[in-house]
Amino acid sequence: MKEVILTDEGLRKLEAELEHLKSVRRSEVAEKIKVALSFGDLSENSEYDEAKNEQAMVESRISQLEAMLKNVRVLDEDDLPTDMVHVGSKLLVRNNKLNKEVAYQIVGSTETDPSQGKISDESPVGKALLGHKVGDVVEVEAPVGTLSFEILDILK
Repeated sequence: MKEVILTDEGLRKLEAELEHLKSVRRSEVAEKIKVALSFGDLSENSEYDEAKNEQAMVESRISQLEAMLKNVRVLDEDDLPTDMVHVGSKLLVRNNKLNKEVAYQIVGSTETDPSQGKISDESPVGKALLGHKVGDVVEVEAPVGTLSFEILDILK
């Protein structure tokens, strides 16, 4: 599995999700299976089938999270340089097409949340901004056409 890059906040969220799945969801699903078994004949027991499918999804997610956490690299946001855009950088850019300022944080793909301004280092915009400096104008080919961003500031 490839290295997973996370901020401290992202690491805490994944660890909390893993703990919730192991301590709460597993028990809930086991109880559903137990109840469904009490209904008898498993060949026509849709509740049992549904509970077993839910159990498989929970166990799959637990395995996925455990594998990710074994290959994690946590960014020390205090040590990030502000002279150039890196994974973990918080920046202010101007979308030249809309003449609108937007705040982004470049994060690993696991933490992506566009509604919070967290864009992946693997996304077209994130990838294009990496390595650039304040004042640079970056052109990005996106599904909606060519976008133009001017980097206004790189924040701590």
